[in-house]
Amino acid sequence: MLKNRYLAFLFAMMLLVLAACGNAGTKDSAEKVKKEEPKAAPTEMILATTTSTQDSGLLDVIIPMFEKENNVKVKTIAVGTGQALEMGTKGEADALLVHAPAAEKAVVDAGDGINYKRVMYNDFILVGPKENPAGVSGDDIMAAFKKLADSKATFVSRGDDSGTHKKELGIWEMDNIKPAGEWYVSTGQGMGQTLQVAAEKKGYVLTDRATWLAQEKNLNTLQIVVEGGKDLMNIYHVMQVNPEKHDKINSKDAEKFVEFMVDPKTQDVIEQFGKKEYGQSLFKKYTE
Repeated sequence: MLKNRYLAFLFAMMLLVLAACGNAGTKDSAEKVKKEEPKAAPTEMILATTTSTQDSGLLDVIIPMFEKENNVKVKTIAVGTGQALEMGTKGEADALLVHAPAAEKAVVDAGDGINYKRVMYNDFILVGPKENPAGVSGDDIMAAFKKLADSKATFVSRGDDSGTHKKELGIWEMDNIKPAGEWYVSTGQGMGQTLQVAAEKKGYVLTDRATWLAQEKNLNTLQIVVEGGKDLMNIYHVMQVNPEKHDKINSKDAEKFVEFMVDPKTQDVIEQFGKKEYGQSLFKKYTE
């Protein structure tokens, strides 16, 4: 009798062990299947932006952050702000990151841009040859431009309808000057390339500070000659392209991108960008 009870006990214990192994195996299998489930393919979003955000290196930092957090693949098209805004009005981009407030307002007022938010700022500076033949200095950009025109010192313009080009043209207009002649060189290129041309020709050029700091080590013939004036602030905004006017817009990810750009975590990254390498922020956070 005792022997039978002992055998029954052993049999029960074997059943418990087998059950436990089975449950563990089922759990392990379920976890394995879960791990092997393919991740959803990333969605795609087109960002049209100014060349300064690319030439400065900022996009190399923030775009991977956005892609990882939202499982989105961003196709970045870095052009002049005018061309980026035109892409928006044609429905050829999902989101815009630009820096020409007056032109941006026209796009928003026309209903092509929505969810329009201020993101960051830096400033424009005038750089020129270290010899400074025109003798410009200080913080008065209008006085400096007048001197450049009067002396016909070589001036290199982007000539690409970018935010920087628009700013330059606005300064000439305030001075009632229409620049023309051999001294006025138009590149039709982005900021980085235009700075290179200015360095080669030992000319003067209006640039955003971020691109200058990122490129300065390759521009040993140039230096900052005018900076700090009240007319030289350079403000960047982000917006979605209106899906109600353009039916192929990826509005879901565009809205996420706008919110990502003004998120405090992203703003802190923007504020810190460049500090370690250049000793100062290339852009400063500036949310509404």
